[in-house]
Amino acid sequence: MDNLTNSQWISLIVPLLIVQLILIAVALTVLVKADRTRGPKWLWAIVIVLVNLLGPIAFFLFGRRSD
Repeated sequence: MDNLTNSQWISLIVPLLIVQLILIAVALTVLVKADRTRGPKWLWAIVIVLVNLLGPIAFFLFGRRSD
């Protein structure tokens, strides 16, 4: 990994960044449209935005209610 050039690093990071941004956008959209969640919506919004890749995944696994 020490021998990677800048363009190789970018080609590794950009797809992850795109996936992360899509997950955040989808999770926030689902959160806004949800009638009820497990826990306060404002807390889930903070987790989704600040906990990077794991925040949206945690919301989809634990935050949504299937009433």
